[in-house]
Amino acid sequence: MTAKIVMIGGGSGLPVIIRPLIQHDVDLTAIVTVADDGGSSGLLRDYVNIIPPGDIRNILVAMSEGDQELLDLFQYRFKTNDAFLAKHAVGNLLIAALTEMTGDISEAIARLAHYLKIKGHVFPVAKQPLILHAKTKSGQFLEGEAAITAAHQSLDHVWVEPNDEGEEIVASPEAIAAILDADLIVFGPGSLFTSILPNVVVPGIKEALQETKAKQVYIANIMTQKGETDSYTDAEHLAVLNRHLGQNLIDYVLTNDQEVPADFVDYQKWGEISKQVVQDPEKIRQAGAKSISKDFLALRDAGAFHDGDKVADVLVSLTEE
Repeated sequence: MTAKIVMIGGGSGLPVIIRPLIQHDVDLTAIVTVADDGGSSGLLRDYVNIIPPGDIRNILVAMSEGDQELLDLFQYRFKTNDAFLAKHAVGNLLIAALTEMTGDISEAIARLAHYLKIKGHVFPVAKQPLILHAKTKSGQFLEGEAAITAAHQSLDHVWVEPNDEGEEIVASPEAIAAILDADLIVFGPGSLFTSILPNVVVPGIKEALQETKAKQVYIANIMTQKGETDSYTDAEHLAVLNRHLGQNLIDYVLTNDQEVPADFVDYQKWGEISKQVVQDPEKIRQAGAKSISKDFLALRDAGAFHDGDKVADVLVSLTEE
């Protein structure tokens, strides 16, 4: 029987694993955050009152088996001297247009999934735009994903609130159903506080993650994130995730054991002062999880990334156990 894998996170980290994963015989679902308020996504969220489309766009492209020329058009971003359309991606505009035409973001995504010939399913964690909030370890309160990221502060916890005051947050029923029906649930890779946790803290999602019988996997980041996770070990990343989940739910932690060359990462290019995440398998074991420590490193573009093929192979093997 084809294994059902659900991946939870944002539109930058997940595609690295999704692209090779769809080459396997798996039933893949991506659940994507709706708290992005920066760039084209943020502008469309504010002016059209839809969920931010950027992460969904990137996931659709990662799952697509369609024509490359169409995908290039879908990903095309207008130049900064184009005034009104500056920095907007064509795919973001199409998602906004189809949402307005159909009156439902899920229907808009389904139509685009058909056009792009995607192999899998993509669901927003909620069908309404949400605002990410954070409390720093020093007691300061921050609002908005972009502001939280830019603050470079050590964070204690995050939560989401509706964009419209007084509105109740409702998790996507498709996302909840996918979680409850999954064989394997995968968190990340991606920013812990602004890509992964904004999904986990949505009411209904946390409860589904506590109820599901699926094995749950956290793909630990290779590098720390400036301010937010400075000096965090893989076990400390795990502890924050489990705390927001409300229980020690993670069964496996995938952690890279290959050293990142000291002079390879261009911190100026990436705007990030970071260090390699240190492994702490004993603390992971104490949290009820198993550490799977391997060479998951891919060095490219003056940065340290996950080798998607190697990670995908391990994920598939976990569904076979």
